[in-house]
Amino acid sequence: MGLKTTIELDKHDYISLLKRIKFFQNTVRELTARKPLQKLLDQIILASKKLIDAEAASLLLFNREEDFLYFHTLAGGTESSLRSKKIAAGKGIAGWVAEKRESIIINDCYSDDRFNKDFDISTGFKTRNMICVPMIQKDDFVGVIQVINKKNDDAFSKEDLELFEALAAQCAVAIENARLIDVEIKSEQSRLEMETAWKIQSHFLPQKLPRLNNVEMSIRLKPAKEIGGDYFNVITINEDNTLFFVADVSGKSVPAALIVSTIYSFLQIYFIVQKNNFDPIEMVRAFNRFLINSTTSDKFATAWFGIVNTQTKTLHSINAGHNPPYLLKADSNELSKLCTGGLMLGCLDFPYSSEVIQLNKNDLIIFYTDGIPEAMNKKEVEFGEERFENLLIAYRTLQPNDLSKIIFEEVKQYRGETEQSDDITLGIIKIL
Repeated sequence: MGLKTTIELDKHDYISLLKRIKFFQNTVRELTARKPLQKLLDQIILASKKLIDAEAASLLLFNREEDFLYFHTLAGGTESSLRSKKIAAGKGIAGWVAEKRESIIINDCYSDDRFNKDFDISTGFKTRNMICVPMIQKDDFVGVIQVINKKNDDAFSKEDLELFEALAAQCAVAIENARLIDVEIKSEQSRLEMETAWKIQSHFLPQKLPRLNNVEMSIRLKPAKEIGGDYFNVITINEDNTLFFVADVSGKSVPAALIVSTIYSFLQIYFIVQKNNFDPIEMVRAFNRFLINSTTSDKFATAWFGIVNTQTKTLHSINAGHNPPYLLKADSNELSKLCTGGLMLGCLDFPYSSEVIQLNKNDLIIFYTDGIPEAMNKKEVEFGEERFENLLIAYRTLQPNDLSKIIFEEVKQYRGETEQSDDITLGIIKIL
Protein backbone atom coordinates (compact mmCIF):
# COMPACT_ATOMS: atom_id res chain seq x y z
CA MET A 1 0.00 0.00 0.00
CA GLY A 2 1.45 3.34 -1.02
CA LEU A 3 1.02 6.60 0.87
CA LYS A 4 -1.64 9.04 -0.20
CA THR A 5 -0.90 12.74 -0.29
CA THR A 6 -4.42 13.93 0.60
CA ILE A 7 -7.52 12.37 2.05
CA GLU A 8 -10.77 13.72 3.41
CA LEU A 9 -12.12 11.85 6.42
CA ASP A 10 -15.85 11.22 6.50
CA LYS A 11 -17.37 13.43 9.21
CA HIS A 12 -18.90 10.44 11.01
CA ASP A 13 -15.63 8.50 10.88
CA TYR A 14 -13.69 11.49 12.17
CA ILE A 15 -16.04 12.00 15.11
CA SER A 16 -15.90 8.27 15.88
CA LEU A 17 -12.10 8.38 15.76
CA LEU A 18 -11.93 11.31 18.18
CA LYS A 19 -14.35 9.61 20.58
CA ARG A 20 -12.25 6.45 20.65
CA ILE A 21 -9.03 8.39 21.17
CA LYS A 22 -10.70 10.47 23.89
CA PHE A 23 -11.67 7.24 25.65
CA PHE A 24 -8.08 6.04 25.59
CA GLN A 25 -6.84 9.38 26.88
CA ASN A 26 -9.23 9.21 29.85
CA THR A 27 -8.20 5.62 30.59
CA VAL A 28 -4.48 6.37 30.46
CA ARG A 29 -4.95 9.28 32.86
CA GLU A 30 -5.84 6.73 35.49
CA LEU A 31 -2.18 5.69 35.54
CA THR A 32 -1.29 8.28 38.15
CA ALA A 33 -4.65 8.62 39.86
CA ARG A 34 -4.24 8.29 43.63
CA LYS A 35 -7.18 6.08 44.36
CA PRO A 36 -7.69 2.50 45.54
CA LEU A 37 -6.82 -0.14 42.96
CA GLN A 38 -10.37 -1.53 43.22
CA LYS A 39 -11.89 1.78 42.15
CA LEU A 40 -9.40 2.18 39.34
CA LEU A 41 -10.23 -1.24 37.92
CA ASP A 42 -13.98 -0.65 38.20
CA GLN A 43 -13.58 2.48 36.09
CA ILE A 44 -11.53 0.63 33.48
CA ILE A 45 -14.11 -2.16 33.23
CA LEU A 46 -17.01 0.24 32.84
CA ALA A 47 -15.09 2.06 30.12
CA SER A 48 -14.33 -1.20 28.29
CA LYS A 49 -18.04 -2.03 28.15
CA LYS A 50 -18.73 1.34 26.59
CA LEU A 51 -15.88 1.11 24.07
CA ILE A 52 -16.76 -2.39 22.81
CA ASP A 53 -20.54 -1.92 23.29
CA ALA A 54 -20.88 -5.05 25.43
CA GLU A 55 -23.39 -6.04 28.09
CA ALA A 56 -20.82 -7.02 30.70
CA ALA A 57 -17.11 -7.14 31.37
CA SER A 58 -14.75 -8.62 33.92
CA LEU A 59 -11.12 -8.36 34.91
CA LEU A 60 -9.16 -11.17 36.51
CA LEU A 61 -5.85 -10.45 38.20
CA PHE A 62 -3.11 -13.06 38.31
CA ASN A 63 -1.71 -14.05 41.70
CA ARG A 64 1.87 -15.13 41.04
CA GLU A 65 2.32 -16.92 44.37
CA GLU A 66 -0.83 -19.03 44.03
CA ASP A 67 -0.86 -19.35 40.22
CA PHE A 68 -4.57 -18.45 40.14
CA LEU A 69 -6.71 -15.79 38.47
CA TYR A 70 -9.03 -13.84 40.76
CA PHE A 71 -12.14 -11.91 39.70
CA HIS A 72 -10.79 -8.70 41.14
CA THR A 73 -13.54 -6.50 39.71
CA LEU A 74 -16.63 -6.98 37.61
CA ALA A 75 -19.06 -4.62 35.95
CA GLY A 76 -22.66 -5.72 35.64
CA GLY A 77 -25.46 -6.79 37.96
CA THR A 78 -25.35 -10.10 39.77
CA GLU A 79 -21.81 -10.94 38.61
CA SER A 80 -20.52 -9.15 41.72
CA SER A 81 -20.99 -12.47 43.54
CA LEU A 82 -17.98 -13.80 41.64
CA ARG A 83 -15.49 -11.39 43.23
CA SER A 84 -14.20 -14.05 45.64
CA LYS A 85 -13.93 -16.83 43.03
CA LYS A 86 -10.68 -17.92 41.42
CA ILE A 87 -9.67 -19.74 38.24
CA ALA A 88 -6.63 -21.91 37.65
CA ALA A 89 -4.53 -21.32 34.55
CA GLY A 90 -5.77 -23.54 31.74
CA LYS A 91 -9.37 -23.77 33.06
CA GLY A 92 -12.18 -22.10 31.14
CA ILE A 93 -11.74 -19.39 28.52
CA ALA A 94 -9.94 -17.01 30.88
CA GLY A 95 -7.68 -19.82 32.08
CA TRP A 96 -6.87 -20.79 28.50
CA VAL A 97 -5.94 -17.18 27.65
CA ALA A 98 -3.82 -16.99 30.81
CA GLU A 99 -1.98 -20.18 29.92
CA LYS A 100 -1.46 -19.41 26.22
CA ARG A 101 -1.00 -15.63 26.62
CA GLU A 102 -3.13 -15.28 23.48
CA SER A 103 -6.26 -13.26 22.73
CA ILE A 104 -9.43 -15.02 21.69
CA ILE A 105 -12.77 -14.01 20.19
CA ILE A 106 -15.68 -16.48 20.52
CA ASN A 107 -19.07 -15.71 19.03
CA ASP A 108 -20.79 -18.89 20.28
CA CYS A 109 -19.47 -19.72 23.74
CA TYR A 110 -21.70 -22.75 24.40
CA SER A 111 -20.28 -24.52 21.35
CA ASP A 112 -16.71 -24.08 22.62
CA ASP A 113 -15.43 -26.94 24.81
CA ARG A 114 -13.23 -24.55 26.79
CA PHE A 115 -16.21 -22.54 28.05
CA ASN A 116 -17.12 -23.14 31.71
CA LYS A 117 -20.91 -22.97 32.16
CA ASP A 118 -20.69 -23.01 35.97
CA PHE A 119 -20.40 -19.24 36.22
CA ASP A 120 -23.55 -18.72 34.15
CA ILE A 121 -25.39 -21.24 36.33
CA SER A 122 -24.30 -19.54 39.58
CA THR A 123 -25.20 -16.02 38.40
CA GLY A 124 -28.16 -16.60 36.09
CA PHE A 125 -26.31 -14.71 33.36
CA LYS A 126 -26.36 -16.16 29.83
CA THR A 127 -23.06 -15.79 27.97
CA ARG A 128 -23.49 -15.71 24.18
CA ASN A 129 -20.14 -14.42 22.98
CA MET A 130 -16.99 -12.84 24.35
CA ILE A 131 -13.57 -11.39 23.72
CA CYS A 132 -10.88 -12.38 26.19
CA VAL A 133 -7.35 -10.98 26.07
CA PRO A 134 -4.27 -11.19 28.30
CA MET A 135 -2.89 -8.16 30.09
CA ILE A 136 0.88 -8.17 29.78
CA GLN A 137 3.27 -5.45 30.92
CA LYS A 138 6.60 -6.01 29.19
CA ASP A 139 7.15 -9.72 29.97
CA ASP A 140 5.04 -9.84 33.13
CA PHE A 141 1.58 -11.43 32.98
CA VAL A 142 -0.84 -9.21 34.92
CA GLY A 143 -4.18 -10.89 34.28
CA VAL A 144 -7.06 -11.29 31.86
CA ILE A 145 -9.77 -8.88 30.76
CA GLN A 146 -12.93 -9.86 28.90
CA VAL A 147 -16.08 -8.33 27.46
CA ILE A 148 -19.24 -10.42 27.22
CA ASN A 149 -22.25 -10.30 24.90
CA LYS A 150 -22.13 -7.71 22.13
CA LYS A 151 -25.25 -5.57 22.39
CA ASN A 152 -28.14 -5.96 19.92
CA ASP A 153 -27.24 -9.66 19.54
CA ASP A 154 -24.36 -8.71 17.26
CA ALA A 155 -21.09 -10.60 16.87
CA PHE A 156 -17.77 -9.18 18.00
CA SER A 157 -15.61 -7.99 15.11
CA LYS A 158 -11.89 -8.04 14.38
CA GLU A 159 -11.77 -4.29 15.04
CA ASP A 160 -13.40 -4.89 18.43
CA LEU A 161 -10.65 -7.38 19.18
CA GLU A 162 -7.87 -4.98 18.11
CA LEU A 163 -9.30 -2.12 20.17
CA PHE A 164 -9.74 -4.36 23.19
CA GLU A 165 -6.16 -5.63 22.89
CA ALA A 166 -4.99 -2.02 22.89
CA LEU A 167 -7.12 -1.37 25.98
CA ALA A 168 -5.69 -4.46 27.71
CA ALA A 169 -2.18 -3.07 27.23
CA GLN A 170 -3.30 0.19 28.85
CA CYS A 171 -4.92 -1.73 31.72
CA ALA A 172 -1.71 -3.63 32.38
CA VAL A 173 0.20 -0.34 32.62
CA ALA A 174 -2.48 1.19 34.88
CA ILE A 175 -2.47 -1.77 37.25
CA GLU A 176 1.29 -1.95 37.54
CA ASN A 177 1.53 1.81 38.08
CA ALA A 178 -1.15 1.66 40.78
CA ARG A 179 0.74 -1.14 42.49
CA LEU A 180 3.97 0.81 42.30
CA ILE A 181 2.29 3.86 43.79
CA ASP A 182 0.89 1.73 46.63
CA VAL A 183 4.37 0.41 47.39
CA GLU A 184 6.08 3.80 47.21
CA ILE A 185 3.39 5.93 48.83
CA LYS A 186 5.41 6.35 52.04
CA SER A 187 8.47 7.59 50.16
CA GLU A 188 9.49 11.21 50.06
CA GLN A 189 6.94 13.03 47.87
CA SER A 190 9.15 14.81 45.35
CA ARG A 191 11.31 11.73 44.72
CA LEU A 192 8.21 9.59 44.28
CA GLU A 193 6.80 12.03 41.76
CA MET A 194 9.98 11.90 39.68
CA GLU A 195 10.11 8.11 39.74
CA THR A 196 6.43 7.79 38.92
CA ALA A 197 6.77 10.19 36.00
CA TRP A 198 9.62 8.16 34.51
CA LYS A 199 7.76 4.88 35.03
CA ILE A 200 4.78 6.28 33.19
CA GLN A 201 6.97 7.72 30.46
CA SER A 202 9.06 4.57 30.02
CA HIS A 203 5.98 2.33 29.77
CA PHE A 204 5.13 4.00 26.46
CA LEU A 205 8.57 3.72 24.89
CA PRO A 206 9.17 0.79 22.50
CA GLN A 207 10.91 -2.05 24.29
CA LYS A 208 12.56 -3.25 21.09
CA LEU A 209 13.18 -1.55 17.75
CA PRO A 210 11.83 -3.34 14.67
CA ARG A 211 14.15 -4.87 12.09
CA LEU A 212 13.76 -3.17 8.71
CA ASN A 213 15.07 -4.02 5.28
CA ASN A 214 17.71 -1.59 3.98
CA VAL A 215 17.81 0.29 7.30
CA GLU A 216 20.03 0.27 10.36
CA MET A 217 19.04 2.40 13.32
CA SER A 218 19.89 3.48 16.86
CA ILE A 219 17.46 5.39 19.09
CA ARG A 220 18.25 6.23 22.68
CA LEU A 221 16.54 8.33 25.36
CA LYS A 222 18.41 9.36 28.50
CA PRO A 223 16.11 10.95 31.11
CA ALA A 224 17.15 13.84 33.30
CA LYS A 225 16.78 13.76 37.06
CA GLU A 226 13.86 16.15 36.71
CA ILE A 227 11.90 14.14 34.16
CA GLY A 228 10.97 16.03 31.02
CA GLY A 229 8.66 14.99 28.23
CA ASP A 230 10.80 13.37 25.55
CA TYR A 231 9.11 10.55 23.66
CA PHE A 232 9.85 8.51 20.55
CA ASN A 233 8.33 5.56 18.75
CA VAL A 234 8.85 3.47 15.64
CA ILE A 235 5.62 2.13 14.14
CA THR A 236 5.30 -0.21 11.17
CA ILE A 237 2.55 1.16 8.94
CA ASN A 238 2.69 -1.58 6.33
CA GLU A 239 5.25 -3.83 4.65
CA ASP A 240 7.15 -0.94 3.06
CA ASN A 241 6.45 2.12 5.27
CA THR A 242 7.63 2.79 8.81
CA LEU A 243 6.93 5.86 10.94
CA PHE A 244 9.75 7.34 13.00
CA PHE A 245 8.36 9.75 15.58
CA VAL A 246 9.99 11.99 18.19
CA ALA A 247 8.34 14.58 20.43
CA ASP A 248 9.25 16.96 23.23
CA VAL A 249 6.25 18.01 25.33
CA SER A 250 6.00 21.07 27.53
CA GLY A 251 6.50 20.84 31.27
CA LYS A 252 8.20 18.41 33.61
CA SER A 253 7.44 15.38 35.74
CA VAL A 254 3.93 13.86 35.92
CA PRO A 255 2.14 16.53 33.78
CA ALA A 256 4.65 15.97 30.97
CA ALA A 257 4.38 12.18 31.34
CA LEU A 258 0.59 12.42 31.04
CA ILE A 259 0.89 14.24 27.72
CA VAL A 260 3.28 11.50 26.58
CA SER A 261 0.62 8.94 27.49
CA THR A 262 -1.93 10.91 25.46
CA ILE A 263 0.40 10.91 22.45
CA TYR A 264 0.93 7.16 22.79
CA SER A 265 -2.82 6.55 22.93
CA PHE A 266 -3.45 8.65 19.84
CA LEU A 267 -0.85 6.82 17.77
CA GLN A 268 -2.04 3.37 18.84
CA ILE A 269 -5.70 3.99 18.08
CA TYR A 270 -5.13 6.05 14.94
CA PHE A 271 -3.25 3.20 13.30
CA ILE A 272 -5.98 0.72 14.24
CA VAL A 273 -8.74 2.89 12.80
CA GLN A 274 -6.90 4.38 9.81
CA LYS A 275 -4.40 1.64 8.92
CA ASN A 276 -5.98 1.13 5.49
CA ASN A 277 -6.28 4.86 4.73
CA PHE A 278 -3.12 6.25 6.23
CA ASP A 279 -2.09 9.72 5.14
CA PRO A 280 0.77 11.57 6.92
CA ILE A 281 -0.65 15.09 6.59
CA GLU A 282 -4.11 14.06 7.77
CA MET A 283 -2.61 12.16 10.71
CA VAL A 284 -0.65 15.23 11.89
CA ARG A 285 -3.68 17.48 11.48
CA ALA A 286 -5.88 15.05 13.44
CA PHE A 287 -3.15 14.76 16.08
CA ASN A 288 -2.94 18.55 16.40
CA ARG A 289 -6.72 18.95 16.70
CA PHE A 290 -6.87 16.25 19.33
CA LEU A 291 -4.21 17.89 21.50
CA ILE A 292 -5.94 21.28 21.13
CA ASN A 293 -9.21 19.75 22.34
CA SER A 294 -7.78 17.56 25.10
CA THR A 295 -5.12 19.73 26.79
CA THR A 296 -4.92 23.19 28.29
CA SER A 297 -3.47 26.12 26.38
CA ASP A 298 -0.12 25.87 28.17
CA LYS A 299 0.36 22.23 27.17
CA PHE A 300 1.87 21.58 23.76
CA ALA A 301 4.42 19.41 22.00
CA THR A 302 6.99 19.81 19.28
CA ALA A 303 7.33 16.74 17.08
CA TRP A 304 8.87 15.29 13.95
CA PHE A 305 7.25 12.61 11.81
CA GLY A 306 9.42 10.73 9.32
CA ILE A 307 7.97 7.95 7.16
CA VAL A 308 10.68 5.83 5.54
CA ASN A 309 9.73 3.65 2.58
CA THR A 310 12.28 0.84 2.57
CA GLN A 311 11.25 -0.30 -0.91
CA THR A 312 11.63 3.03 -2.75
CA LYS A 313 14.13 4.43 -0.23
CA THR A 314 12.24 7.68 0.25
CA LEU A 315 11.66 9.83 3.32
CA HIS A 316 8.34 11.61 3.91
CA SER A 317 9.09 14.31 6.52
CA ILE A 318 6.78 16.56 8.56
CA ASN A 319 8.26 18.86 11.19
CA ALA A 320 5.78 20.22 13.76
CA GLY A 321 7.87 22.95 15.38
CA HIS A 322 10.62 20.51 16.45
CA ASN A 323 14.41 20.85 16.36
CA PRO A 324 15.02 20.21 12.65
CA PRO A 325 16.42 16.70 12.09
CA TYR A 326 19.53 16.47 9.95
CA LEU A 327 19.96 14.73 6.62
CA LEU A 328 23.58 13.81 5.87
CA LYS A 329 23.92 12.55 2.30
CA ALA A 330 26.60 9.94 1.58
CA ASP A 331 28.15 12.08 -1.17
CA SER A 332 28.31 15.31 0.85
CA ASN A 333 29.87 16.67 4.03
CA GLU A 334 27.07 19.17 4.48
CA LEU A 335 24.11 18.70 6.78
CA SER A 336 20.70 19.77 5.55
CA LYS A 337 17.83 20.43 7.95
CA LEU A 338 14.32 18.98 7.68
CA CYS A 339 12.20 22.03 8.47
CA THR A 340 9.07 21.65 6.32
CA GLY A 341 5.87 21.13 8.31
CA GLY A 342 4.23 23.71 10.53
CA LEU A 343 3.57 24.85 14.08
CA MET A 344 4.01 22.85 17.26
CA LEU A 345 1.12 20.55 18.19
CA GLY A 346 -1.69 21.59 20.50
CA CYS A 347 -1.68 25.35 19.90
CA LEU A 348 -3.53 26.25 16.71
CA ASP A 349 -5.37 24.37 13.97
CA PHE A 350 -2.83 24.61 11.18
CA PRO A 351 -2.47 23.34 7.55
CA TYR A 352 0.70 21.25 7.76
CA SER A 353 2.94 20.50 4.78
CA SER A 354 5.56 17.85 4.07
CA GLU A 355 8.63 17.12 1.98
CA VAL A 356 9.63 13.90 0.23
CA ILE A 357 13.33 13.12 -0.15
CA GLN A 358 15.02 10.41 -2.21
CA LEU A 359 17.51 8.48 -0.11
CA ASN A 360 20.65 6.64 -1.17
CA LYS A 361 22.96 4.08 0.36
CA ASN A 362 24.81 5.32 3.48
CA ASP A 363 22.63 8.42 3.86
CA LEU A 364 22.01 9.34 7.49
CA ILE A 365 18.88 10.82 9.11
CA ILE A 366 19.51 12.22 12.60
CA PHE A 367 16.64 13.32 14.84
CA TYR A 368 17.03 14.57 18.41
CA THR A 369 15.63 16.74 21.19
CA ASP A 370 17.02 19.98 22.59
CA GLY A 371 18.69 18.19 25.50
CA ILE A 372 21.77 17.86 23.26
CA PRO A 373 22.41 21.41 21.97
CA GLU A 374 21.15 23.01 25.20
CA ALA A 375 23.33 20.92 27.54
CA MET A 376 25.33 23.32 29.71
CA ASN A 377 28.73 23.18 31.38
CA LYS A 378 29.58 24.72 34.73
CA LYS A 379 30.07 28.11 33.03
CA GLU A 380 26.49 27.88 31.75
CA VAL A 381 27.66 27.72 28.13
CA GLU A 382 25.56 25.48 25.88
CA PHE A 383 26.94 22.52 23.96
CA GLY A 384 25.44 24.14 20.86
CA GLU A 385 24.35 23.01 17.43
CA GLU A 386 27.70 23.70 15.76
CA ARG A 387 29.60 21.33 18.06
CA PHE A 388 26.87 18.71 17.54
CA GLU A 389 26.98 19.07 13.76
CA ASN A 390 30.77 18.82 13.64
CA LEU A 391 30.63 15.54 15.56
CA LEU A 392 28.04 14.11 13.18
CA ILE A 393 30.18 14.93 10.16
CA ALA A 394 33.44 13.79 11.74
CA TYR A 395 32.09 10.35 12.73
CA ARG A 396 29.58 9.86 9.93
CA THR A 397 31.15 6.56 8.75
CA LEU A 398 30.48 4.82 12.06
CA GLN A 399 27.52 2.54 12.58
CA PRO A 400 24.49 4.31 14.13
CA ASN A 401 24.94 2.72 17.56
CA ASP A 402 28.64 3.70 17.72
CA LEU A 403 27.94 7.23 16.51
CA SER A 404 25.20 7.59 19.13
CA LYS A 405 27.57 6.47 21.92
CA ILE A 406 30.13 9.10 20.88
CA ILE A 407 27.53 11.90 20.90
CA PHE A 408 26.26 10.97 24.36
CA GLU A 409 29.80 10.68 25.71
CA GLU A 410 30.83 14.04 24.26
CA VAL A 411 27.77 15.72 25.81
CA LYS A 412 28.53 14.09 29.17
CA GLN A 413 32.17 15.20 29.11
CA TYR A 414 31.18 18.72 28.09
CA ARG A 415 28.75 18.96 31.01
CA GLY A 416 31.33 17.72 33.48
CA GLU A 417 29.91 17.83 36.99
CA THR A 418 26.91 19.90 35.89
CA GLU A 419 23.67 17.99 36.32
CA GLN A 420 21.73 16.96 33.20
CA SER A 421 18.85 19.43 33.10
CA ASP A 422 16.69 17.94 30.34
CA ASP A 423 15.90 14.61 28.72
CA ILE A 424 18.10 13.70 25.77
CA THR A 425 16.81 11.74 22.80
CA LEU A 426 18.94 10.86 19.79
CA GLY A 427 17.90 8.77 16.79
CA ILE A 428 20.15 7.82 13.89
CA ILE A 429 18.83 6.08 10.77
CA LYS A 430 21.26 4.73 8.17
CA ILE A 431 20.17 3.62 4.71
CA LEU A 432 21.81 0.38 3.62
